[in-house]
Amino acid sequence: MAGGETDKASERGVNPLFAGTLARCPRCGLGPLFHNGLMLRPACSGCGLDYRFIDTGDGPAVFAILILGFVVLGGALFVEFRYEPPVWVHVVLWGILTPLLAFILLRFLKAILIALQWTHKAEEGRLAKD
Repeated sequence: MAGGETDKASERGVNPLFAGTLARCPRCGLGPLFHNGLMLRPACSGCGLDYRFIDTGDGPAVFAILILGFVVLGGALFVEFRYEPPVWVHVVLWGILTPLLAFILLRFLKAILIALQWTHKAEEGRLAKD
């Protein structure tokens, strides 16, 4: 492989779905994005990519709320109509599963949106000056 081809491949980065699923650097796919759960690292430990460009905003939370609401409500209705448990079962079951699923889903969605933001070089919109 020629040197120019290697440079182009590193500028494209890894597949955003791969980087997002594993919560890895969108450029090299090696360095972890997060520490302590959902806290973003300052830079990639593998390639040195500075993560200050990252701004996912409320995107991951919005998607997580919609997906989690559908899953939890569907699960609660299924359990209620199928097994008719007492109310405390719902409180314990969904009280444990909902935060756990929310954490996993937020981490996954935030990592994917970060990878997509880097891949497509998305940034805040600006008005053109004529």
